[in-house]
Amino acid sequence: MARGIARAVSFGGRATAGWCSYRRVTVAVCLGNLVAALLVLRSLTAPASFAPTAPNPGGVVQYTEEQIKRVEESIRIRHQAEPVELVQAVKKLQKVFAREEKRRKKLPLVLKQKISYDIVHRLQDLGDNGSLAQQREVVESWRAEKLKDIKSASTQNQSSLDLSNEETRMLKRALEFNWRMLMEDIGLWIPEEVTHTVHDDKPENEPEEQEIIAGPPLSPQCNAELHTDYGGAAVRWGLTHHKESAADCCQACLDQAKNAKPGELKCNIWVYCPSEFGCYSPDKYEHKHQECWLKQADHPKLNFKDKYSESYRDVHPTAPVVVPWMSGVISA
Repeated sequence: MARGIARAVSFGGRATAGWCSYRRVTVAVCLGNLVAALLVLRSLTAPASFAPTAPNPGGVVQYTEEQIKRVEESIRIRHQAEPVELVQAVKKLQKVFAREEKRRKKLPLVLKQKISYDIVHRLQDLGDNGSLAQQREVVESWRAEKLKDIKSASTQNQSSLDLSNEETRMLKRALEFNWRMLMEDIGLWIPEEVTHTVHDDKPENEPEEQEIIAGPPLSPQCNAELHTDYGGAAVRWGLTHHKESAADCCQACLDQAKNAKPGELKCNIWVYCPSEFGCYSPDKYEHKHQECWLKQADHPKLNFKDKYSESYRDVHPTAPVVVPWMSGVISA
């Protein structure tokens, strides 16, 4: 009896040990984890469930008073932010442009060409020397003549443009109400003539403002003259002879005359470029700021004084209006 029980116990222990092996335990744990993962995934992907609520009759959404106030405030702010006046002005302009464009399209191309040829013929009779005012007068005269011709014409058109009744009616309206638009369509543009009037409001007997000469004051012996260019034989070329100021240039002339050797030209004319932008000269060289020309002439003569004449500037388009140089003839 005891042996049978022992055998049964030992047999049961071996069976339990065989069923609870490491491999079987691992498989069981994996299956448990897989089931748990599936349950979690189902809970995440499933639609949220809500507690049953009372059915809303008619499907009307109910809002709270706070929500209604926010919606009304949003609508009010949006209306206040609308540029009402600007929108109205744009609509008015669109209507005006639409009317003008509609009138413009009604004028046929053949009629525009006839008008253009007739006006060009009138301007050619004026000649190339006609001023802008004369050209404008000719065009306005043509317009007045055509209006008079159209108004006095009978059922058969008698105007010099040989137009039909419909074309005559359209031309009359264009000349009376859309003249500027018609000029744009035929490519006619006459610029406005600008008249420049200089008003001298300076009180009488008021002394002229003197220009400021940079550098030390000049000696009376220099006899400096602004906007002046004297001619003469070059004693020292200014292209390679620069001085800081007009006073230094004059002093260079005095020093050269004092130290000149027998037979050498003695400087008695100095010409200086005070402009930072350089000075104009009709020769081929570029004359820069602070050029100091030393010259000699028994009888000094002016090349240019104050301003270049209009005739000179017509021949030399790059010449400025005012002479940029300053010069002086040394006193004996």
